[in-house]
Amino acid sequence: MADGARYSRALILGASVVSIAALVTESSLAQTASPQAENASSERPKQAKRKQAKPQVAQQATAEAMNARAQAGAAPVQSLDTITAAASKTEERAVDALAPVSVVTSGQIESRQASTVGDLIYNVPGVWVQNRGDEPSTSINIRGLQDFGRVAVVVDGARQNYQRTGHFANGSFFLNPELISGIDIVRGPTANIYGSGAIGGVASFRTKDIEDVVRAGERWGVDVKTILGSNYGRALGSAFGGVRVNPNVDVFAGGTYSTQENYKDGTGFEVANTGNRLTSGIAKLTVRPADGHEVKLGTIFQQDIYSVGQPPRRAGDPNSTNANGTNNLNGTSIYASNVKNYTTTLGWKYSQPDDQWFDWDAKVYWNRTENDQVKTGHTSTTPSVYCGGVPGNAVSGCIGSNRGYLLDTIGVDVHNTTRFETGNWRHAVTYGLDAFQDKVSSRDTTGTSEVTTPGGQRTVSGGFVQWKTDYTSMLEVIGALRYDNYQLSSATSSSGGDRLSPKITVALVPTALVTPYVSYAEGYRAPTITETLVSGPHSGATVNDSFFRCPSGTPGPGADSTFCFVPNPNLRPEVGKNKEIGFNIKKNDLFTPGDTLRGKINVFRNDITDFIDQVAYGNPLVVPTGPPPAPSITVLPFLQYQNVASARIQGFEAEAMYDANLWFFGLSGTYQNGKNLQTGFGLYSVPPQKITTTAGVRLLDRTLILSMMWTSAIANYDIPRTYTPATSYDLVNLYVQYLPTPDLTLNFSVENLFNRYYRPYAIPVGSTGDTQNDVKWASAGAGLVIKGGLKYHFGGT
Repeated sequence: MADGARYSRALILGASVVSIAALVTESSLAQTASPQAENASSERPKQAKRKQAKPQVAQQATAEAMNARAQAGAAPVQSLDTITAAASKTEERAVDALAPVSVVTSGQIESRQASTVGDLIYNVPGVWVQNRGDEPSTSINIRGLQDFGRVAVVVDGARQNYQRTGHFANGSFFLNPELISGIDIVRGPTANIYGSGAIGGVASFRTKDIEDVVRAGERWGVDVKTILGSNYGRALGSAFGGVRVNPNVDVFAGGTYSTQENYKDGTGFEVANTGNRLTSGIAKLTVRPADGHEVKLGTIFQQDIYSVGQPPRRAGDPNSTNANGTNNLNGTSIYASNVKNYTTTLGWKYSQPDDQWFDWDAKVYWNRTENDQVKTGHTSTTPSVYCGGVPGNAVSGCIGSNRGYLLDTIGVDVHNTTRFETGNWRHAVTYGLDAFQDKVSSRDTTGTSEVTTPGGQRTVSGGFVQWKTDYTSMLEVIGALRYDNYQLSSATSSSGGDRLSPKITVALVPTALVTPYVSYAEGYRAPTITETLVSGPHSGATVNDSFFRCPSGTPGPGADSTFCFVPNPNLRPEVGKNKEIGFNIKKNDLFTPGDTLRGKINVFRNDITDFIDQVAYGNPLVVPTGPPPAPSITVLPFLQYQNVASARIQGFEAEAMYDANLWFFGLSGTYQNGKNLQTGFGLYSVPPQKITTTAGVRLLDRTLILSMMWTSAIANYDIPRTYTPATSYDLVNLYVQYLPTPDLTLNFSVENLFNRYYRPYAIPVGSTGDTQNDVKWASAGAGLVIKGGLKYHFGGT
């Protein structure tokens, strides 16, 4: 009942905002402006040839909805009207894509003043982000799937495959939100042509470029920004500039620096080590050597300096009590971390309106993530014989010791589209290939990082062909076939495999309000180096959690390990088989001239065969958790990644926005559940259900925008008993953007208005049976945060 009441409150609040906005509209009719031509047209762009992105800014100014550099008073453009190629590698509006696609525009990014990537996509249906405050990297969960590449994350076309095993997600990436210009999210394996492994979906990030700072009629432009925030203090400074050297050469560069102190969560508790120092730089060179050709060289550097881990808590602190009333005060090891991330891309595009045979996009890329850590804190202050008299142990290492993780990824992605007509049928055939290679190495002078994150090499490659056709604006069909191959090797073993994955989508494309479609798509994910090769003892931190001897897994005298990792060279790839029904909603002039309604609704079922999960097995051992009357627990000697017979995730997603020019109102929501069909248990990776209400008004000739976002989340309790559910919560954020002049933008935001404590994902319980607090695997989100920002634009001809 309480969860139902939360949804009701969210809907009531949304209705109230609509009523208030309607009053504002009635009293402000004099401000009504004619709709932008982009919105006035309801005609669906039918595989029209892309015009080459010439340097004229007039063309570029309409490329993105609600771009941050838009002039004061410009008519709004809905985010679902943004052009995207994420779903089919052919350009189309997001609302027209026959796939569950969501877009975050540069205008939305500008107004939110995000500290993390999660601040930008928390309202996207079907998408959650696993953040922990003491770790600035991000792990994206789409439709209950994450980790080990199940969600393909690409930045300017370059895959981000960094992974290390520890008390966090098994797959994350580092990206400063100040560098981001736009985000495309595709949910499910619908985008299997986008690359191997994406059985959960694709998250594609575009970084800033010259069109974000050089306006129409300008030859050069510079944007400078500063943001200050509360909750123990946070600040950001950035500068980006570009110049059009001549009609065929553009140069763009910029950099950011931000700092944040430890924040308080919603209970008022200061979460240790949530401070950080982030630095980033970006540069791009664009050359148009001939008509229709564009060559772009881009590079990004980021450095994140922070400490990860939590000290012991005191009695009475939040989440410091077990279910039986005993204290749970243990902390974790703490590591001073210095992460450097490098991404370099070289792309070549060709497109000419009168060339029906060639419309290509080719890119090579390199990404490196190197994480250097020094242990600075341990779970106790007791000197260790193993560590030569300083605190530490053989698992997490000794205070003062070093460990590091390095991943190098090189890749290529090439595709071309050929267009032709046969009678009343229009066709676009897209074909291409992609490949990447990961090289992983780890080092740990006194701990076991080389065991939990083994080194090795993985090569994944594939090719695809897609046929997209429509018949006289009535019927559209998309068929695709993808081939994947992988090879994995280390000093001790190797494995490989390949597969063909089909896709078919059929849609009725009337000129009325709704476009219905059905889709079936398969995706293929190769096992990773860690899943296949992890091997060795998980050494016990103390005698109290040392149960077995490895590799035999026998208990008794001499036991020094909590359990033994077992490699699995016979691990099979996962295959996702997704069935989907979707409805695209698009209507202009619905109630008043110039208003717009956009929406997407999807119902899906994704059946994953050979789902890969950690499985504990072996002869059980019953051990006490402490002196009597403490309860006993059952532990198993071996842990291995194995193929589960099948898993099923199904659900419903919707997003819709009504924009009346002077006010707007939107809803987005997700309901889903997931099961391990072998055990009948729910999947712990399925996040809470959520609904987000968005509403706002535009005043003073659209130079002042007031908006609100309310996310109401209900925790998923259908998870294994070895996990603690996420929290249910209501998160309300307020945003104000004011443009007193065309060159000056002022932003103000209030995040977590009601100062709620929240943790949006499940966490494992402790290995010794205690009720897991949020120390090891998570740290709660920040409480109330108030931010103010100023951006000024310089430009000239």
